[in-house]
Amino acid sequence: MQTRHYQLLAKTGYFGLLLLIPVWHLWLSPPSLNINPWLVTCIWFIPLLFPLKGILQGNPYTYAWSGFLALFYLMHSIVILFNEPGELILASMELLLACFFLTGNIYFAKYRGRELGLSIRKKKSH
Repeated sequence: MQTRHYQLLAKTGYFGLLLLIPVWHLWLSPPSLNINPWLVTCIWFIPLLFPLKGILQGNPYTYAWSGFLALFYLMHSIVILFNEPGELILASMELLLACFFLTGNIYFAKYRGRELGLSIRKKKSH
């Protein structure tokens, strides 16, 4: 049963980021200067689409590798927290969602992989 909880945690973070990124960069706080907000949105939104099919299908391999993707959003939110005081709430939301996504991915991949008998460890030769 804990496997489903971790999958829910990962999906909450993932779909939260899918929602937050365009809302943040297009409406709540578009980038300043002469940068097109659609370009910024695409740069942060499109990578999230790569694991969509595997996330929806519950593929533990997708959850495992998309954990690396979550790290980009984790780093982005931390940089924004330290450099943009006006973005504190949005960056905090991104940090929380990225942590949900990363933590859920790690543990869902681990426990679901065990349930399916999957392993990445080499078998010891005698």
